[in-house]
Amino acid sequence: MKVFSSAENRRRGILIALLVVTAFVALYLLLQRYVPFVFQPDELRVWIGQFGILAPLVFTLLQTLQVVVAPIPGQALALVAGYLFGPIAGSVYSLAGVLLGSAIAFSLAKRYGRSFVEELLHEDLLTRFDEFVDAVGFPGLVVFVLIPGLPDDAICFLAGLTKWRLRTFMVAITVGRLPAYVLTVYAGGELASGRFVEGMLLIGAVIALSVLGYYKQETIQDWVRRLDI
Repeated sequence: MKVFSSAENRRRGILIALLVVTAFVALYLLLQRYVPFVFQPDELRVWIGQFGILAPLVFTLLQTLQVVVAPIPGQALALVAGYLFGPIAGSVYSLAGVLLGSAIAFSLAKRYGRSFVEELLHEDLLTRFDEFVDAVGFPGLVVFVLIPGLPDDAICFLAGLTKWRLRTFMVAITVGRLPAYVLTVYAGGELASGRFVEGMLLIGAVIALSVLGYYKQETIQDWVRRLDI
């Protein structure tokens, strides 16, 4: 059975697979080198316990900031949430932070307008995704943010420049972002419980989807635009 349509696509597929494996191995080595207590659940919980009852609040605010300022990948923090708080509480704290950050980004863009967004976002993102939210509507936005690796944080700002209402936008973001974040948090919970194989397999799946989403942004964008839903 022919899997790839051309030699070029075959080479590209092999390259993406190698990138996924490399990222998977690099993640494991970095965790072992810089945060070895991640693999020792008891020590990790003692460390986070230093924040006491403020630990969930601190984490939620950090997740909020990553949407607005974007110095840390949201999926990485979702993984940490699974380590620290377990799959249920971790999902709640992680999603609360992400949704709060999304609402802030949307509201800031709505309040301060295009000039504010142009100062924050890279010109390339503006060129490729300007007016995208208006073009795809509610179902298309849900499908778009469902895929990891796409610039969904930037979309929050760009959506604020449209006629969308915050309430409608937040419903789309909640539905779209829920699966990937819950999966990542669950992976962190698996690692914290000592089920390293299961946890790393889940992380590998998220990384693979993220790599695919990142390198196929334009293809996915065009496909979403053509959806008749």
